Amino acid sequence: MTSPLATGVFGLASATSWGAGDFSGGLATKRAPVFTVAAVSKLASLATMLFFAWLRAEQIPSLHVLVWAGAAGVGGAVGLMALYQALAVGVMGVAAPVSAVIAATMPVVFAALSEGLPTDLQLTGFGLAMAAVWFISRPAGGALPGRPRQTRGLTLAALAGLGFGVFYIFISRARANVVFWPLAASQLVTLVTVLAVVGILALARRSSTDRLPIDAVPLMLLAGLLDAGGNAFFLLAEHAGRLDVAAVLASLYPASTVVLARLILNERVSRTQAVGIVAALASIPLIAG
Repeated sequence: MTSPLATGVFGLASATSWGAGDFSGGLATKRAPVFTVAAVSKLASLATMLFFAWLRAEQIPSLHVLVWAGAAGVGGAVGLMALYQALAVGVMGVAAPVSAVIAATMPVVFAALSEGLPTDLQLTGFGLAMAAVWFISRPAGGALPGRPRQTRGLTLAALAGLGFGVFYIFISRARANVVFWPLAASQLVTLVTVLAVVGILALARRSSTDRLPIDAVPLMLLAGLLDAGGNAFFLLAEHAGRLDVAAVLASLYPASTVVLARLILNERVSRTQAVGIVAALASIPLIAG
């Protein structure tokens, strides 16, 4: 049984949690290597999922569900590492929205093919939300500081969007009466993937892995906890309604990243970005139906 209200509430909760997690992870990557941040945050996220699965006494789902969840974890690993690196080398208010546009487009197309087209009102909301994220992605001052930084940041952001789009679609196939076991499976695969990349890079450089900066650990753990919350809220939103509605609402996460960057880092929010935030707010009731 679908519930548009529940989909809307959980989708927005996912966006808020993911956006705050991306901000924390982005700050951490300025103090520690991106793969270290990804590994520690995913370890925290996995521990959180396992704890809540135990607390709710959830039954382990079928192998079919776990395979889809694991496949989603691979996409999540690619998206996470690419986004954290993009946030570290680029501008936070640009990298996150670009990844969000690509990530949201993929499940919208998939849902249209598998579930049919949404209502005209929701399609209007989708368009407004996409425009909102595009406006939010415009940096203050109209240009990015440095062409190499711009190119690298946008390329990584695009790769992050593809990875998150794969996560959205595959985790939606992990249908079960439980929430935290499928997410724990996806987080485990993501963690293993990240650790494998760390090991390969260490062998390629023939050097030991970088030290773990103690001052960055709290940010990494916070990023992992917020990422776990975002994942759980997204899956609840998808279970309560359509995949495209849940994905587009959850993909509004750049708004909270931009707001936090403004409040904490004093990054300027341009008029164009402000228009985008207003458009994002206006799209919510349309998408929720």
